[in-house]
Amino acid sequence: MVKVQCFSEREELVKFVVDNGFRILNLCHVPEDGRLKTLSFAVSDRDRVLEVLELGERVDGSSLFSFIEPGKSDIYIVPRVGRAFVNPFASVPTLNVLCDYLDENGKPLDVAPRNVLAKAERKLKDDTGVALKGLAELEYYVVAKQDNPALFEGLPDRNYHDSAPFARFEALRNEALVVLAEAGIGTKYAHGEVGRIYGKDGSFVEQHEIEFAVQSLADMADNVAIAKWMLRNLCVNHGVTVTFVPKVSLEHAGTGMHVHLCALKGGRSIVADADGRLSDEAKMMIGGILWFAPSLAAFGNPTPVSYLRFIARKESPMHICWAARNRLALVRIPLWWSFRKGKVDSLRETFEYRAPDAFSNAYLLFAGLALAADYGLCNGREMLKEAEELHIEAGSSEQKKLKVLPCCCSESADNLEKDRALYEADGVFPKRLIEKTVEKLKAYKDDGLRKTVADNPGEVEKLIQQYWHCG
Repeated sequence: MVKVQCFSEREELVKFVVDNGFRILNLCHVPEDGRLKTLSFAVSDRDRVLEVLELGERVDGSSLFSFIEPGKSDIYIVPRVGRAFVNPFASVPTLNVLCDYLDENGKPLDVAPRNVLAKAERKLKDDTGVALKGLAELEYYVVAKQDNPALFEGLPDRNYHDSAPFARFEALRNEALVVLAEAGIGTKYAHGEVGRIYGKDGSFVEQHEIEFAVQSLADMADNVAIAKWMLRNLCVNHGVTVTFVPKVSLEHAGTGMHVHLCALKGGRSIVADADGRLSDEAKMMIGGILWFAPSLAAFGNPTPVSYLRFIARKESPMHICWAARNRLALVRIPLWWSFRKGKVDSLRETFEYRAPDAFSNAYLLFAGLALAADYGLCNGREMLKEAEELHIEAGSSEQKKLKVLPCCCSESADNLEKDRALYEADGVFPKRLIEKTVEKLKAYKDDGLRKTVADNPGEVEKLIQQYWHCG
């Protein structure tokens, strides 16, 4: 397998394509739905490669974004030469290159999720001097038919860190780590998650997790999209399927996409203070995130089935609060290796936002988190007080009268409408993006979701199947 180096110049990438005999060049991009899209070109000669990499191509924006009207839909996708990787699933030598979206004037398309994130990061840096880095925990379920008879059958919801042969898809997970590494995507680790379900219809469902290495928010969002694409292709090769649906069954563990954040100022982490404790700056950012939390759900939990995680709990947050180590808190402070003082990378000092799921558009979610951190730091005294009031002890989320997260898309839409000025400030989130997001969420008409869960679980199972392959 040819490995792609990190290219900084277009000519370097052209030479790489020609010298290594690539036959297909894919321009890949990630629009509103968060899925990796592909436009393919036959590689005939050097001039053709240079033309594609230099100019990109014109595409139909209205088919990629609900925010773009069909009457004025032409936009451009333009390659980023620094994000090229070999397609490990192609039958002929193929190179994928990630692209940016430009408008008709060659400017960054204002509604493109990655461009929204770039504006949010720039606002945070300009206002506070802070840059956020993060990592996502991508959870997923592999779905297959049971062996007949089943070999090494385990217990339901007891798959955490299980090993083969009890973890049937450990090899597939490790193969994912390898292809991610070959595409230049760093991972922290991977393991079996708790979920394991033996269906009455002969199906077998097993949960796993891949946690990425710390990156800039934009690179992390790219990595999430590429990883979901890779996992789906790997599963096709293995004759199984994969789902990122936030809830596979009401009785079993949900699937989230927890996000760990660290903040740098002047190249130094500001999450911990000089004594190794959570800093006031970190508390301000946590206060801002908790302040934004009801509307952040519009981007982090964008489908009705997303809210089944909150309603059913199973280590999923519901209350708007933060705590050390408590997995029911919305923001959690994990252990920091304090006993290894001076020997541990400060990027391991993070705080974790536990609400999102993998159906989110990671770019818009991270943009919202950057704005929330900015709001927290710019309103420091008020947000420190907010954080103090919403702090709970490690063992409980019931010690105070706490607000709860939205329980359906309609509630998230209402909260986004209420908070829209926070997102639209300085033009970070375009007004039409907010309006279309609200419109889309309200169109689900899921106000009665909690009652449906209580009164008609059969309808809930149908809902889950409807969204099995979203995101």
